[in-house]
Amino acid sequence: MAAPIAISLAALVRDGSVLLVHRHPSRRRYPNCWDLAGGHVEPGELPHEAVTRECLEELGVHVHEPRPIPLTVSDPALDVHAFLVTRWEGAPVNAAPLEHDDLRWFRPDELADLTLADPGSLSSILHAIDVAAGQL
Repeated sequence: MAAPIAISLAALVRDGSVLLVHRHPSRRRYPNCWDLAGGHVEPGELPHEAVTRECLEELGVHVHEPRPIPLTVSDPALDVHAFLVTRWEGAPVNAAPLEHDDLRWFRPDELADLTLADPGSLSSILHAIDVAAGQL
């Protein structure tokens, strides 16, 4: 079995809502679903460096102090590193339209009705929103 693919994801949380990106329907893996922004950890890159780079590439924002958070995923081919982000510079935009066809802020009560890349991650995303609320 091949080594798991290292992925870094960011839960950007603002005013009790989390930013999710909609994966383009033409994507080979996890098409047409909502997910946290992020992507592959490049060789020689640390997970927090990857999430910072990915947020800039995908959302056009400079994140500050990404905090590691637990994220439950069911795909054994992935080694997922998730980060809570509550501070950033810039307004998030879809800077990677070939990867995502939409991005949107969601309140906790809206998440259960979404098709998520990994439905098992819902409780982890809700927990991240709760943690962020405790920072205020």
